[in-house]
Amino acid sequence: MTSPDWYPAWRDEAIDQLNAKNKRLEGDFNLGNWSRYDYDLTSGKLLFSDQNIVRVVAEIQIAGSTSAKASNWLWAWSNSNLPSELLVDAKLVRSFGEKNGIKELAQAYVTDAQDDLEVLGWELSATMVRICGALGVYRSPRGEGGGLYLILKSIGWAS
Repeated sequence: MTSPDWYPAWRDEAIDQLNAKNKRLEGDFNLGNWSRYDYDLTSGKLLFSDQNIVRVVAEIQIAGSTSAKASNWLWAWSNSNLPSELLVDAKLVRSFGEKNGIKELAQAYVTDAQDDLEVLGWELSATMVRICGALGVYRSPRGEGGGLYLILKSIGWAS
């Protein structure tokens, strides 16, 4: 993977920052423990519910997705099936990658030498959170294996 010398340490810091942010979200909003979640790509919202009552609402951007079938990560900015309003931050990541010569941020598909797609998904999502100043990441499992990585831009208790 082509990247500048500073990038691996910078990405490791981004992962540490994301772990801390997600831990805070788990504590503050009980993320990961609600009985149900739904995302609406039309409104750009991620909803966490309990007993059919929405409890927490987050505004999202889409980072990308992993696919066990394809054995890769696909950046959201390269997926024509996704609404463009939810790709603004992903496009910032691509620009950052192009500007700094970081191939894994600037190419549509990324594969993992260690063959651990979940780790790759979290690592690339962490870079997006750092570049875009987001609050955290939520991973939605996908039917064929893999996940959709949603970046949390704002979050609050439902009213």
